[in-house]
Amino acid sequence: MQKTCKRKQLQLDGQSQKTPKSTTEEPYPCHHRPTAEECRAVRDELLALHGFPPEFLKYRRHRLMKMEPFSNEAQSEPLINSDDGDHKEESVLDGLIKIVLSQNTTELNSQKAFASLKSVFPTWEDVYAAETKSLENAIRCGGLAPRKASCIKNVLSCLHERKGKLCLEYLRDLSVDEIKSELSNFKGVGPKTVACVLMFNLQQDDFPVDTHVFEIARAIGWVPAVANRNKTYLHLNRRIPNELKFDLNCLLYTHGKLCRKCTMKGSSQKKLTSKDCSCPLSLNIVGG
Repeated sequence: MQKTCKRKQLQLDGQSQKTPKSTTEEPYPCHHRPTAEECRAVRDELLALHGFPPEFLKYRRHRLMKMEPFSNEAQSEPLINSDDGDHKEESVLDGLIKIVLSQNTTELNSQKAFASLKSVFPTWEDVYAAETKSLENAIRCGGLAPRKASCIKNVLSCLHERKGKLCLEYLRDLSVDEIKSELSNFKGVGPKTVACVLMFNLQQDDFPVDTHVFEIARAIGWVPAVANRNKTYLHLNRRIPNELKFDLNCLLYTHGKLCRKCTMKGSSQKKLTSKDCSCPLSLNIVGG
């Protein structure tokens, strides 16, 4: 049975890298990693190594505030520093545009681009009314200004046409599938951006797969070597327990920025092995 599954999987991956049509479909039914135990172990190892990334603390606090006050996680997870800054929850639209601006650039550049955008255009109504070239100039420091400006303009135009106001707070009342459907209607908003909005701004249990997470997942064997990013997203969202998704995602992203052994830029077919002792994730290799 195991050989049959492997043979079918190889045939499927050899024929196409298309994402399954249904978000509930399992792209790698015979790949049984990661286990819940592995996910928890990796979360704990990376937390001990890096601490919890400070840039994500405010989002984690907002998640815990929305949980039941006596839930196990809210009481027992000592990951939040009560003095870590901003307590105000950003709007869903702010969050979406921040994520759009973060595409294919550094965190520093995307933060500068968002700050510049807000400085030039204090409200989203101002952005909606502005000339596209003016918007491009405001976000140019973040890179890919024409493409990102076009996406932002499209989002605002669609919202104005469909809802009559520039606001995405209505998404908070929708199911995860409904949110994905809504956000996917915006040209330029892809699966990773949707997943980030779900996880950071809507406190939903989703697991975005950016370049760092994707490369680590393949390096430690959590997905087959032939996996693409979309199928990795579907697979990991099914395998990783909901209560671990947020912390694990933030920690894997941070680790991916810092550990060259895991990301192995330009050498995507290599795998991390159990001999790579300088990386704590080497302990999670099976057959390394």
